[in-house]
Amino acid sequence: MTAGALERPHLSLARGVRLMVERNLVIYRRTWFLLVAEVLEPVLYLGSIGIGIGALVGHIPGLGGTSVRYSEFVAPALLATAAMNGAMNETAFLMYTRLTVDRVYEPILATPMTVRQVGLGEAAWAILRGVLVASAFLVIVTALGLIASPWALLVIPGAAVTGFAFAAAGLVVVTYLRGWPDFQYVQLVMLPMFLFATTFYPLDVYPRPLQLVVECLPLYQAIELLREPALGHVGLHLLIPVVYLVTMGLVALAWALRRLQARLQL
Repeated sequence: MTAGALERPHLSLARGVRLMVERNLVIYRRTWFLLVAEVLEPVLYLGSIGIGIGALVGHIPGLGGTSVRYSEFVAPALLATAAMNGAMNETAFLMYTRLTVDRVYEPILATPMTVRQVGLGEAAWAILRGVLVASAFLVIVTALGLIASPWALLVIPGAAVTGFAFAAAGLVVVTYLRGWPDFQYVQLVMLPMFLFATTFYPLDVYPRPLQLVVECLPLYQAIELLREPALGHVGLHLLIPVVYLVTMGLVALAWALRRLQARLQL
């Protein structure tokens, strides 16, 4: 090291990630209403479609040859959607504001924090946010009598896996956004996936070729991961959506960190 040069202090990866999560927790002490709004959205869908239209539909084929109330079928899917939106809103929408408007990462990276710690910290907070939203919605649907099986507790770790996959996907998306109009492309993907990934009706309403397409959607896998235990069906088959979502998250995270390194490197 040359004379006068200053050695950059070392900060462990785990501590850097923890500091980013703590930073967001401090901020959300004043903006907690954003989380409330994200819980309210699936509640409105549940009331209007799950319960409202459900009164006309009655019972539909569930899992394992049983039938369930329509509202019981829809509720876990909306819970998976809440976990997805909670994570994606953080890493795609809000992180874009921090990158381009608030420019909060420049002073952060002037400290011993690294780009990797920033990216992983934002992803960790997005997962936590998705779990918080999904947990609040789970309490509501349980109070409404739409969750009867004790296996429904597995939806919490399921929501964490879902949050991980979509938080990492959001990190990739935010590195490609050129401006606010590009968010229309994000919605162009998210909205059809929400409507057609068996959120409101079973997979078997589609012809088999279209079923294969739907089964490839990440939200479909997330819905399966949460709907099955919510309806009391557990088994090794749940490893399929877990492997799918974890693999998606790991690939997207590695991709996103490389792009963030190029974008945020000072």
